[in-house]
Amino acid sequence: MNRAASKWFHSWRKKDDRSVLLVRGARQVGKTYSVRELGKAFGNCVEVNFEEHRDIHTFFAGNLTPGPICEKLSAYYQRPITPGKTLLFLDEIQACPDALSSLRFFKEKMPDLHVVASGSLLEFAMEELPSQGVGRISSLFMYPISFTEFLEALDELPLLNIMKKGEADHPIDDAFHKKLVELLRTYQLIGGMPQVVSAYVKRRDLNECMEILDSLLVILRDDFAKYKKRAPVSRLVDVYNSIFMQAGSKFMYSRIDSNCTSAPLKESVEMLIKAGLTIKVPHSSAHGLPLSSQAKSTKFKLLPSDTGLMQRALGLDISSLLVASDINIVNKGSLAEVYVGLELIRSASPLVKPALHYWHRESRGSSAELDYVIQHENNILPIEVKAGSSGKMRSMHMFLDERTLDCGIRMSLENFSEYGKILSVPLYCASRFHA
Repeated sequence: MNRAASKWFHSWRKKDDRSVLLVRGARQVGKTYSVRELGKAFGNCVEVNFEEHRDIHTFFAGNLTPGPICEKLSAYYQRPITPGKTLLFLDEIQACPDALSSLRFFKEKMPDLHVVASGSLLEFAMEELPSQGVGRISSLFMYPISFTEFLEALDELPLLNIMKKGEADHPIDDAFHKKLVELLRTYQLIGGMPQVVSAYVKRRDLNECMEILDSLLVILRDDFAKYKKRAPVSRLVDVYNSIFMQAGSKFMYSRIDSNCTSAPLKESVEMLIKAGLTIKVPHSSAHGLPLSSQAKSTKFKLLPSDTGLMQRALGLDISSLLVASDINIVNKGSLAEVYVGLELIRSASPLVKPALHYWHRESRGSSAELDYVIQHENNILPIEVKAGSSGKMRSMHMFLDERTLDCGIRMSLENFSEYGKILSVPLYCASRFHA
């Protein structure tokens, strides 16, 4: 399955002055698969799994000079490790903190050797390092499969090309628009976890996809036991479940457990963010750039990492969703809002962690809210999400007028169109805009 990150992997491979590449992301998002695909471009790939082969941890104890380490790894795996010809893949590296510490020395001592490291719960291990090798280690962030990647996996390339050409003065033909909406509905149901998408592409069996999603939820929750030194498993489960329930609205600790103080709940939220299971969307007054300088740390939303996991965790009835006339039935549109937020993130450069914000104004007698505000080039771009094909845009007009902005984006099931300063974009084209 082709991933959008592939071009970034190969760009890194061809650089003369490359750093060690650290692939970061939540469990089961395709990190190992993508690196193995990269390995096919080399004459030789040596894959080291620190969870599977724990005896090799001793190779990284004490002296962290890369030369002797590579000699031992080469003898252990009976494969040559040759700079310029070999990809050294250090997987599940969080299981060996000494190996994580060694990465910066590969850049210094063996700059011609291609080294990629990856792992789950990597953020927890990294925060305990005394030095993270600034300038010697670069990161590539991976997420579940986007809607564009989903269409490519289905071999819908002609439809994808049509989708990319849609504009306000050249809407997509109605037949293709309806097909894209149906494919989007399916994508929102199964989500972008690679294992689920792969099963759907091969067999088109939604029931099988739901079973895999249920299994993935069990695996992700079982992982909470690895955090037990930091927070009780039961609290993490409660917080994780509440993230699904509160998606699309300001996150309230009191809605998790009214008898628990916010401090331990806040710690659990931060842990789930580091694990890649949720994405924080702070509020910003958005009076100028950068948006983060006007963000409120106490006022934020949390996005689940995947719409498929979300609908399974909420116990939504897929039979009803499949026959519904539009997506507006889903939790008052929160599924559509989550989908757009995830697409904004996945379409951004994977070399940096993108930032999302939202805007909300409460005043006596009126309330206004925009689902997202992002920096688009050197401008503030407000985005309003409507799950169906209708909806008022009072908040958008208010925001544009107050900040004298020239353009706002409304995403819905409606085809491309324009309403003065507001460009209406179909939900399936959310990836055109980058967080």
